[in-house]
Amino acid sequence: MEPFALGFYFFSSITLLSGLMVVLSTNPVHSVLWLILTFFGASGLFIILGAEFLALILMIVYVGAVAVLFMFVVMMLNINFKEIKSRLTKYLPVGVLIGLVLFVELSLIFGDFIPELKFNSNDDLVINPNIENTKQLGLVLYTDFFIYFQLAGIVLLIAMIGAIVLTHQRRKDVKRQDVLAQIYKDPNNSIELKDIKPGQGL
Repeated sequence: MEPFALGFYFFSSITLLSGLMVVLSTNPVHSVLWLILTFFGASGLFIILGAEFLALILMIVYVGAVAVLFMFVVMMLNINFKEIKSRLTKYLPVGVLIGLVLFVELSLIFGDFIPELKFNSNDDLVINPNIENTKQLGLVLYTDFFIYFQLAGIVLLIAMIGAIVLTHQRRKDVKRQDVLAQIYKDPNNSIELKDIKPGQGL
């Protein structure tokens, strides 16, 4: 077997197994660690395909920033996963319905049911061998797939807003610092002097 095929099977098996463990892990911290391994496997696949820029971006941005952000969010939220698991059967039909809808949509796109929804072939893209990989990727991304790039940015913006909303929820069991209340507090009312007599406590 050729080294190219060996590398492909190696990185693809790592990506599939680690992606499966992301979903099946009961500990959210372990899920994030498996997700990092999934990103490494996908980076290896990009290197085999000759897309070194995408592989480096995946390792630098997703592993170095996004995965670390996931880890901090998981640790900051302190979610009670036992309560979530107890309500799993309640939301299971909705999850199955959403999964079926996604499966039907992907089948329509990649199948032969609706030909106009199929992706264009690579022959439609003008590839100049004299231009380096990074510049060629930028030309394709910001010209042929500009709308899809903007839609992906909107999805990421919505995800960022959702993460901010989750981390800034008001909880009764957590005492938060109110900076304005501390600034405008009257010093005369914040300190109370006690005259303690000898031999007596407070």
